[in-house]
Amino acid sequence: MRAPAQPALSVGARSARSPDAHALLAWYDRHRRDLPWRAATGERIDPYRVWLSEIMLQQTTVRSVEGYFERFLARFPSLRALAAAPLEQVLATWAGLGYYSRARNLHACAKTVVATHGGKWPDCEAGLAELPGIGPYTAAAIAAIAFEERTVPVDGNVERVVARLYRVETPLPRAKAEIGALAKGLSPDERHGDFAQALMELGATLCRPRQPLCALCPWSSACDARAAADQESYPRKAAKREGELRRGAAFVLIRADGAVLVRRREERGLLGGMTEVPGGEWTPDFDETRALASAPRTPTGQCFTWRRLAGRVRHVFTHFPLELVVFVASAMKDMRPPQGCRFLPRDEIEEAAFPTLMRKVLAHAGIARKVTQQGRAGRS
Repeated sequence: MRAPAQPALSVGARSARSPDAHALLAWYDRHRRDLPWRAATGERIDPYRVWLSEIMLQQTTVRSVEGYFERFLARFPSLRALAAAPLEQVLATWAGLGYYSRARNLHACAKTVVATHGGKWPDCEAGLAELPGIGPYTAAAIAAIAFEERTVPVDGNVERVVARLYRVETPLPRAKAEIGALAKGLSPDERHGDFAQALMELGATLCRPRQPLCALCPWSSACDARAAADQESYPRKAAKREGELRRGAAFVLIRADGAVLVRRREERGLLGGMTEVPGGEWTPDFDETRALASAPRTPTGQCFTWRRLAGRVRHVFTHFPLELVVFVASAMKDMRPPQGCRFLPRDEIEEAAFPTLMRKVLAHAGIARKVTQQGRAGRS
């Protein structure tokens, strides 16, 4: 029988039994997952692997990241190798993980550590936070896991664990500071890196968003939400505003030798620096009857004979959904590309720095493998 809901406890009147950090560490020692970026017991921890995994895991699932991590590490086995690589190569290796500003910041961060710090990572949270692309969470995670600093990184899993432990009524994102302070109060005097990973692991494997496995949790007897039998209602979240649907057109121009016309997006903004086929603006009031006005032309200004493909390409970004109509045309083998564009040979398409959206467009045009939207469920 479900227990009646209890009023939230004040910070000074939490559960009689406080969460025991050593109980969590003992649970972690028995049940920790074997992940490619996680050092084995007694193994030296590599800050490069910790940093790379933490950047990849932002807004993405562990299952999605594992394969990308292995391929990325094989291509760029060290910080110096990454710093020396062209940005285009980094973006191409990252393609499919989404949130491409992360890849640009990753590259910038590697170059900064090599150029400014001689290839040696700052070993404290404050120093790490000064590097490109490293925010408060990532700085805390690297500092704790790689350098044993006493700090607690708070990701979505940790937010959920702490919000349930203390039945935090303030909705996210306003509750972040409160949850962060409570999380830091849980830290033990030792094994700070293991504790940070254990807390994340608890949220990922037991304290799940739905149907949490409370009977297996080492902190179940200290959890206020479990005592009130309302675990799944935490963390509280503010109502989410859905983005307005945007629409647009994409133009796939195929040369007689199979090469495809592409261009590089501007460095700043959505999908910055990535490779794309030409297209018009993405707007809520897109008028398909006028779509060809933004189609590429020959260097002499002549129009191609465009054919609209049936159906639409659909994609969901963080803040809005998108629908694209796709037009296809052919070009002579010796044609020069329009200004700002280039022809990409057919055999280089799979290795090019196309975001998932563009791979969907190419698949719709029949010249690339079908792809699906990358998961964005958060680390688990």
